[in-house]
Formats: sequence, structure tokens, C-alpha cells
Amino acid sequence: METTARLAGLEAGGGCAAKYAAGRLEELLAGFAPAESENLLVGLSPADDAAVYKLDDERALIFTTDFFPPMVDDPALFGAIAAVNALNDVFAMGGKPLLALSVAAFPEELPLEAVRAVFDAAAAKVEEAGALLAGGHTIRDEEPKYGLAVIGTAHPDAIWRKNTAQPGDALYLTKPLGTGLVLTGVRKQVLGEDELQSAAATMTQLNDRAAEALRSFEPSAVTDVTGFGLFGHAHEMAERSAVRLVLDPASFPALPGALAVARRGLRTGGDQRNRDFVAGAAQLDGLPEELDVLGFDPQTAGGLLVSLPAEKAAVLETSFAAAGLPLARIGEVAEGVGVALT
Repeated sequence: METTARLAGLEAGGGCAAKYAAGRLEELLAGFAPAESENLLVGLSPADDAAVYKLDDERALIFTTDFFPPMVDDPALFGAIAAVNALNDVFAMGGKPLLALSVAAFPEELPLEAVRAVFDAAAAKVEEAGALLAGGHTIRDEEPKYGLAVIGTAHPDAIWRKNTAQPGDALYLTKPLGTGLVLTGVRKQVLGEDELQSAAATMTQLNDRAAEALRSFEPSAVTDVTGFGLFGHAHEMAERSAVRLVLDPASFPALPGALAVARRGLRTGGDQRNRDFVAGAAQLDGLPEELDVLGFDPQTAGGLLVSLPAEKAAVLETSFAAAGLPLARIGEVAEGVGVALT
């Protein structure tokens, strides 16, 4: 729908680039005593993409929340992206969304039709994911924000974690990188409508089909790539799994225009925070500048980072190709620690 509201002009840093710095978040949570229960399968020790609570031998609840300021002007596009970003945390845990609630903050001077467009687009994505948008909470705020609290379900023995990658695994990525770079390029008027539409298409694509195609392969570890960038989330997987992720930068998939923006020296708001997070844990010497920037670029509603036994790789690639799903093999898991390049 058309509207005179310019959502992205009302905030300082939108999308997953608005995430609290990963290093600072780790420091904060280090002094927080996590809840303990034999039925809490995933909580803060270690943290993952969502919390998981076992109901019985057949059912576990997956619970997550995610919200952020807008990164685009179009209210409907913002609502769809924010909903996809929150729903994808459930898919990253191997579950299926069941119920969602809106988490919303908007200035009262923002036209009601713009706010309604955010809600309507989000509701459509929740429905597409097979879940229900059943309510929520909305407050007044000078800076608009929107997202979802989502509950999903999975079998307790089929939860995907990010801390279980194994040496010998192959590493895959299910979406191209560069959403932050493309949006920055559009805002700086060095990219145009075609590049914006490509980025919008990937940010509004649920990870449901990729997760379903992956399910029967029983991956070792899975996480979704969002605000900490590929290198930040690879660092999390490596550190928590006590392994070394060896990445092949030549295989990194990039959105149209993303590398061109990086070559111009433009950076997204979360770039430096992500560099600080992996400092000392990643050996990235010799990496071409544009691929270095791509790896640190904060992603919004990014793809799945998958660690999978290498003997299953060929069949996985054939399966994704037959389903018309993007998939890039970007490295391998080895003995050791940290993140390195081939």
C-alpha cells in the first residue's frame, strides 16, 4: 500500500543491526543466574536461538521473541520482515510455529493505516508459517518497533542446537548474505529498486521450506544468521561446540549489489560491533575486503547456518536443488577452536 509515512527515517539503526552488541550481551548474561529445571531443555546455559521446554516424551515447546526498529520505509514490508525474522528462530531450532503475539511500539502521530499495514503483513506471514497471530501488546514510542513473541513445537529428541557441530561436518548456508549492505546502498542511493527488491525477497522468505528439507538429514547443529553476521554466528557455533569452523570465502553467496557497496567503503551500523565480538577468535588474514565486510554484515531474517555430517552432503545438495531451494556449501568443521579460512 502507499503511505506518506517514512518508517526508516524515524530510527537510528533498523533491523537486526539494532541488536545489542554480542560481546556486551555475553558480559551481561555472565552475571545472570539461569533458571534450572529438568524439563528446560534449552535456556541460557548455553543460550540458543530460542528456549525449549519439555512437556512430555513427545512434545516440547519452543519459545522466542524478536523485535526491532524498521530498516525500510514501506510499513507492509517492515511488518513482513519483522515477522519472518521472529518466526525463523523456531525453524532454526527444528520446530514448527504454533502461536504468535505482536510486540509493537509506534508514535501516535504515525498514520493508523501505516500501523495497520505492519500488523496485516505480519499476520499474513504468521499464517504462511502455519501459526496463529492471537494478540499482542502495543505501546507509544517515538521510535517505531515491531516483532513477535512466538511459541512453536517439536519432538524433545529432535531439537536443533548451535552447540553440537562435529569435526568432519560440512557447513552450509541457505540464504545469500548482504541484507544490511544492500539496504545501506539503497539509502545512500548507490543501489536501486532492483537490488532492494532482491533483498526484500530474501528477508520475507521464511526458513520453513529449508528447515523441512533439512529435517530428515538430522543435522549436527543449526542456527540462523542474523544480527551478528556470518562470522559472529560462526564464532558462536564454534565456541559452543568446541570446534573450529573453516570457511571458504570464495563460496559465500551474496545478494545483488552487496559486494559493490562493500567495495565503496560503506558499512552497516553493526559492522564494528560484530568485529569486536569475534576479535581474537577468528583468523581472517588475507580475506579480500569486500568478503570481509560481507562476513561481518548484520543480516535481517537471514538463512540457516547448518553443520551436517559430510557423508550426507551430496544427497542434501541434490534434495535442495530438486526443491528449488538455495544452498551454498561454505566450509567445514575441524578439530580445534575458533573460525578460520581455507
